Amino acid sequence: MLSPTTLVTRSVIAALLALAGQGVTAAAAELHVVTTVAPLTNIVANVAGQYARVTGIVPEGMNSHTFEPVPSDAKLLHDADVIIVNGLHLETLTVKLANKVKRPSTPIVYLGRHTIRKDEWRFDFSFPKAEGNPNPHLWMDVAFAMRYAETARDTLARLDPAHRDAYYANTTAYLARLSKLDAAVFDCIRSIPAGHRKLVTYHDSFAYFAPRYGMKVIAAVQPSDFSEPRPRDVAAIITQLKRERVPAIFGSVVFPSKVLKQISRESGTRYVNQLADDELPGKPGEPRHTYMGMMARDVRLITAALGGDGQCMGGIDVANLPGTR
Repeated sequence: MLSPTTLVTRSVIAALLALAGQGVTAAAAELHVVTTVAPLTNIVANVAGQYARVTGIVPEGMNSHTFEPVPSDAKLLHDADVIIVNGLHLETLTVKLANKVKRPSTPIVYLGRHTIRKDEWRFDFSFPKAEGNPNPHLWMDVAFAMRYAETARDTLARLDPAHRDAYYANTTAYLARLSKLDAAVFDCIRSIPAGHRKLVTYHDSFAYFAPRYGMKVIAAVQPSDFSEPRPRDVAAIITQLKRERVPAIFGSVVFPSKVLKQISRESGTRYVNQLADDELPGKPGEPRHTYMGMMARDVRLITAALGGDGQCMGGIDVANLPGTR
């Protein structure tokens, strides 16, 4: 992971500031919300419905931990009426830029701060405590995603009181869907044999997911600097997999890994390389291209690979609420 002290170069900052100052003004008739990664953007969009414009600046499929904003992002950040980020050190460079180019009246809302306390931060191999960067993937716990939606609702209602009732109605409907998804995740994990409820992933996106739903993360392969793991770390994981008889290990669509293939081959486990934590399934406009669609797909894959009911998400409507842009 990039250090929180990493700076966008002065030349890029100068270009961004110049672009932001080219007579750009926010649209008065419509609240403009800027977010970062796709799951957050989709959650906020369901709360906003048709009454606010929500734009995410981190492209799907890009490593959100190393994302650096480009000059055109300065215009979005300058125009924004509110900037909603995850926090927990996920978007350090974006927040740094936002503080330089945003209008003084534009708030930055950190969803993570409204969801868990600092003493609840989780650290692991990919996010070691010694480096001070907590695991930021709160949204992989659906209960935390519900808090994200509530924080977005309160933020939009405060900034746009004319549409307060609509934001509250949207959120009530969305929370009902998230609650059904949350219950389905529990059902899926319960269908996995107890001895198989163990996760080995490349990038540890499941640090908050696992304890909520009754799983255990026993290893994450990717070091905090996004390099390849050391041979001795790989050997230790292989030994652990054989000892604990884990049936499958999981890779990411964003982080392809030859190392996981090696671990799978030498440990005799199945390798599933299709999990996602910030890339929505399908194409924009498809019903499954949502935060809920991403979670349902991940859980189905995990459940089936570990010996549970792969059809456990049947009946869950993952589409956006009607009217969501």
